[in-house]
Amino acid sequence: MPQRTSLHDAHCAIAQSLDVVGDWWTLLIVRDTARGLHRFEELQRELGMSRKVLAERLRLLVDSGVLSREPYQERPVRHEYRLTPRGRALLPVLIALQDWGDTWLLGEGETMATATDRSAEAARVLDLTGTRVPPLTLTDLDGEPRDPVSPDTPFTVLYCFPGAYARKDAYPPGWAGIPGAPGCTLESCTYRDSLAEFTAAGATVHGVSTQRPDEQRAFADAERLRFPLLSDADLALTAALRLPTFRAGGVSRLKRLTLVVDRDRTVRRVLYPVTDVVASVTEALRVVRGG
Repeated sequence: MPQRTSLHDAHCAIAQSLDVVGDWWTLLIVRDTARGLHRFEELQRELGMSRKVLAERLRLLVDSGVLSREPYQERPVRHEYRLTPRGRALLPVLIALQDWGDTWLLGEGETMATATDRSAEAARVLDLTGTRVPPLTLTDLDGEPRDPVSPDTPFTVLYCFPGAYARKDAYPPGWAGIPGAPGCTLESCTYRDSLAEFTAAGATVHGVSTQRPDEQRAFADAERLRFPLLSDADLALTAALRLPTFRAGGVSRLKRLTLVVDRDRTVRRVLYPVTDVVASVTEALRVVRGG
């Protein structure tokens, strides 16, 4: 096991948590298992750490109940590592760290629902092209789990938005002053009005935000949307793809971006930053049409 210093503070939850995930390698392992890397060789290749160190950190996370060790092959027996409910509860911690780094280390400390074209954040998001969306489910308007990627059409358009509400007074204070935040209603209604064209082009449209399903349902009913809105309130998709976020109203919210994903779950096109919502819908339609 790695050398660890006990913090000797049984009454401080921060100290107790750091005793489990205070080593930086452990959080990176949690990050990568959330991204769909479950096998020892995959994690070693991605992280570039020695087999000994990786084995020690994995053992620590299994012993702490953050990861489960599950067999995937009998002869010889091989195991993979998956997040437990306790491990998935760490996803907001990862997103908070990413948001802090994007804002204060890579950015200028400004709360934004968008990014500049040449920012490190934009480069990271655009690099999602060619990556695969791991198997996961989000919550639909009926509270049921739903795969965000449709297996029934050649493409799925996932437009991620900060938040949209049925009532104007439901928006967090200062929403209109956050660069990139306004425009969610226009974006959703533009997809609604273009839905027949997306369907004819062989594309399913899903809207994704970190709002609660009941908030999404109220908005969808008010605007008569004819496609699903999916809740990533648990940050499963956000953590899996390291999607950009910002904080408003005490909630981590997705910055506005669009992913065009094929039936094999591969991201074929990323639109980010989205500064013109109507133009972004037009561009997504052009992509699924093969333009």
